[in-house]
Amino acid sequence: MSITSAICNSYKQEIIEGVHSSSDVYKIALYTSSATLGATTTAYSSTNEISGTGYSAGGATLSGFTSGLSGSTAYLTFTDVSIANATITARGCLIYNSSKSNKAVAVFDFGSEISSVNGTFTVDFPGAGASSLIGIA
Repeated sequence: MSITSAICNSYKQEIIEGVHSSSDVYKIALYTSSATLGATTTAYSSTNEISGTGYSAGGATLSGFTSGLSGSTAYLTFTDVSIANATITARGCLIYNSSKSNKAVAVFDFGSEISSVNGTFTVDFPGAGASSLIGIA
């Protein structure tokens, strides 16, 4: 089992096909270290998704969709997401488009298990730019 940070291959193809839109609803789901996620992930699955106080299956809705172009790199980022009063542990996450049959966008390995105990669990997204969280070069 492993989580490998990647922009999902299916998302790259779906961008070319015009499947995704900035007006769609994007979500972030958190996963345990037992999850197997990476470039070949095609859709949200609840398999090995975390559970705990303050977290709902399917994850949190993302806001602040920002995209652009910096040189030859297209980028996408969102507003930071916080889960209040959470007692959870996550190893990584999946960003997916819930407006389009839960199609996968990107997977991120946090590098280690991150926990909160009756506190705020926050996923920080970098600001808009070529070094942003989701970039396609």
